[in-house]
Amino acid sequence: MMSLKNYLNMDVYMLLSAVNMQLRDEFESVSSLCSYHEIDEAKLKERLQEAGFTYVKEQNQFK
Repeated sequence: MMSLKNYLNMDVYMLLSAVNMQLRDEFESVSSLCSYHEIDEAKLKERLQEAGFTYVKEQNQFK
């Protein structure tokens, strides 16, 4: 599993891919993903939102 500790500095498309893959395969929510990786959920969402992606809870992925 790819570490997300450096999520603020990762290429946003690599981050999106890693997050969505982990949400699909490992985690039932973005909250559980962030808790596991010990990262700030609001900052992760903000980072992805800056690139035009928002979390869709019903699909458990960023689109």
